[in-house]
Amino acid sequence: MTTTAPPATTPPAAPSGGPRPPRWSAAAAPLASGLAVLLAGSATGAVVGGGAWFAHAAVAVAMVVLVGALLVAVRAWLAAPGQLVALAALVTGWFTDEGVLGVLPGPAALGELGTLLRAAGQQIDTGLPPVDPTPEILLLVTLGFGTLAIAVFGLAVTVAAPAAAGVPLLVVFAVPTAVAPELLPWWSLVAAGAGYGLLLLLRPDRLRQAPGGVAVVGVAVVGALLLGSAATAVGTAGRFDAGAAGSGGGADGSIGLNPFTSLRGQLTRDEPRDLFRVQGLQTPTYLRALTLQSYVPQEGWQAGRPLPGVPLAGPLPASTSGPAGEQTVQVENLGFRDYWLPVFGDPTSITGPSETDWSYDAAGGIAYSERPHEEDGWTQAMRLPEPSAEQLRAATGPVTVDRGYLDTSGVDPRVAAIARDVTAGASTPFDRAMALENHFSGPGSPFTYSLSTAPGGGGDALVDFLTRGRTGYCEQYASAMAAMLRSVDVPARVAVGFTAGDPGPDGRLVSTEDAHAWVEAWFPGYGWQTFDPTPLADGRTIEPGYVQQAREQQGGEPAQQQPAAPAPSPAPPPPSGGGASPDPPPAEGDDPAAPVETAATGWWPVAATAAAVLAGLALLALVPALWRRRQYARRAGLARAGGTGAAAAAWDEVLAASRDHGVPVPPGDTVRAAAARIVEEHGLAGRPAEALHELAGRVEASWYGGLLPAAGILDGLVDEIRTAIAAGGTSLRARVLPPSVVPEVRRAGRRTDDPTTVTSDPGHSDPGHSDPGRSDPETADTTGR
Repeated sequence: MTTTAPPATTPPAAPSGGPRPPRWSAAAAPLASGLAVLLAGSATGAVVGGGAWFAHAAVAVAMVVLVGALLVAVRAWLAAPGQLVALAALVTGWFTDEGVLGVLPGPAALGELGTLLRAAGQQIDTGLPPVDPTPEILLLVTLGFGTLAIAVFGLAVTVAAPAAAGVPLLVVFAVPTAVAPELLPWWSLVAAGAGYGLLLLLRPDRLRQAPGGVAVVGVAVVGALLLGSAATAVGTAGRFDAGAAGSGGGADGSIGLNPFTSLRGQLTRDEPRDLFRVQGLQTPTYLRALTLQSYVPQEGWQAGRPLPGVPLAGPLPASTSGPAGEQTVQVENLGFRDYWLPVFGDPTSITGPSETDWSYDAAGGIAYSERPHEEDGWTQAMRLPEPSAEQLRAATGPVTVDRGYLDTSGVDPRVAAIARDVTAGASTPFDRAMALENHFSGPGSPFTYSLSTAPGGGGDALVDFLTRGRTGYCEQYASAMAAMLRSVDVPARVAVGFTAGDPGPDGRLVSTEDAHAWVEAWFPGYGWQTFDPTPLADGRTIEPGYVQQAREQQGGEPAQQQPAAPAPSPAPPPPSGGGASPDPPPAEGDDPAAPVETAATGWWPVAATAAAVLAGLALLALVPALWRRRQYARRAGLARAGGTGAAAAAWDEVLAASRDHGVPVPPGDTVRAAAARIVEEHGLAGRPAEALHELAGRVEASWYGGLLPAAGILDGLVDEIRTAIAAGGTSLRARVLPPSVVPEVRRAGRRTDDPTTVTSDPGHSDPGHSDPGRSDPETADTTGR
């Protein structure tokens, strides 16, 4: 009997062509693709303010690179689909509250994303670069960088054609050069050149040529540095002074569709920019660009679409009645480009601008276009209303303007209560308007003007301005007075534009320093009349004759001393007949019925569900960080709301932030001891330390004294403390797996994240023990109570 011997095993033949590249080299190309995208994307800083955009971009690119590197090792064709699924899951978990299992983009989440993307488009179209890093803009950045990273990864890694990846990298420059009027900074070209060089060098089959490649890339980068520092060739404008007379218009010479953002940007310019030269203006009068009708809760006054208007050519319909003077002025444009053509008073004719580009909405008192334009100049004939105080006081009759000008649905009840209190002794709409104006700018008013006040004319910000801060600039004053007028049954709107500028030998010169907002109130038989509650101290406030007369009748002096020739300074009015409401320019994508969301919702749910497993590893790495973010959002909401549970939520968040940054607080510490430990270990000083001690005092008062905090107090303290703690830096491990989401185990074996109770125990009288209450079932750190 014979047996068959097993076949001999022979070792696999060594690959030909030289030694294998080291294992780590397989990660070089994916890493290079991600770095190239981020370096080329540095140009985004020219159009998005702050540093939050880079953090979002980095997370999106890192996710794409990680998922791609894992999947390309399995099957190359899986990389792009898996990366798309991972990106969809990332933005769903990061920017929505309706994701399936928190991260899968179901129909509700896609609806949220569609709304955010439409809002982002409006902000880009209306804001001044650099635009604020709002959630909408950050979503757009995350999607943009993630999609670009997928394209670059596919070319540089999947198909091993890194040279071709330079084409999608050029996309990064398309948005800044289209949006920003100035040239891109020189270093953006250098960063992009260095990133592209990395793509070409960091390939497993090219590592042996790295020394020579580094030299070539170095020479290219130096060349880009020299060229960029001399005259950067990427942009839409030159290096000459943008504020010089006659220079081309740009975003900083406009009001835009986000008027308050633009207004503040103009007022805070380091160097004022001349915008108009006006000749023939006998009476200083506000130059109105647009009017705002809609008041949105928590956001303030918003620009909307104007009514269909008449062509600007030919006679224009009157929007006011009653006594008025007539004037004709010539306006020379020195650098204003916008959807709006600023007008004085009640225009009767405007000549000079293109007849086909501009329309006039008499209801809103605005001239507008479908696209931004920069006209060389125009001639305007106008009526300047000159009613007396007695005439406006006696004005009676039905309200014939859009009832939207009386809408108070978005006004905080506390604002309405203050308005009723201020106008308690006023019997007519005119007297109520004067009472409110005197409240802000009359003799003895506690309100002061300051540009250092943070923007905000909506919701709690308005209440805080009226009750606590009492300091702001024209946005706050105009926003507050218009809302208060509506609350006492006076039709009102906010107007945005410019004061009359400074007189000179060649006419009045209007610059960005003259950007301003004021209030217009409607009176039967007279139309819209101007009121300015902003207590300017530089003589730029224009007081109409009826305001001066009313103050003299009240025995007071005008709040601001005006230059000579103070005559009625009108403001724009609406058309006769009710009509709909007037308001600003046609922003593309403004239509709520736009099909953006529908187009986006067709295939995403199916693709996301089918490929979710492929992105599982990458998503698993993100879950702790996303959960921590959700924890913070929940606690911040409870702290902001005040009342029961607010103190516990605020304190939990501070302890979690401290633990995430390497300083856990032992369970036996009292609130004060925990606060002292956090101050010492994190090196807090100044305002952050004060904020922590104030929070500790309020927490003790809530838990042991039953003094529940009011709304809108604790969340600000928490954010100050979190920011100061984070300033010390965060380890990579803490970012990926925040310690605060990992339950601690006490010696007795009991977890510290006991969620059995949901309210603090105000009757707990022993400050030396932990508070047994629980305000946040998601929290995992109850130490330091």
